[in-house]
Amino acid sequence: MQSFEDVGKLGKEFMDSGLKSFAAVTTGLQAIGVEAADYSKKAFETGSAAIERLVSAKSLDKAFEVQTDYLKEAYESFISQATRMSDLYAEMAKDAYKPFESAVGKVK
Repeated sequence: MQSFEDVGKLGKEFMDSGLKSFAAVTTGLQAIGVEAADYSKKAFETGSAAIERLVSAKSLDKAFEVQTDYLKEAYESFISQATRMSDLYAEMAKDAYKPFESAVGKVK
């Protein structure tokens, strides 16, 4: 009879862990969504400003300089954003696993 109670407690613990994990994933996905929206907005503003500078360029050399500066800035921004997103996904995975650590240890 004791083992049935233990299994019931373990099942409840896994259910609670699953709900906590789901909450962590939801929170992580919200943070990722906000980060992606912020990056998109910034990239659009930067691109629009570059187009304005490109259109107002007085010479072909100045147009190449504006384009080169924009491409360099866009590349650096993309690499930075990719790193940030990678960190957010890794953090979300860690947070989602955390509730199961103690439950998994009890099963062994």
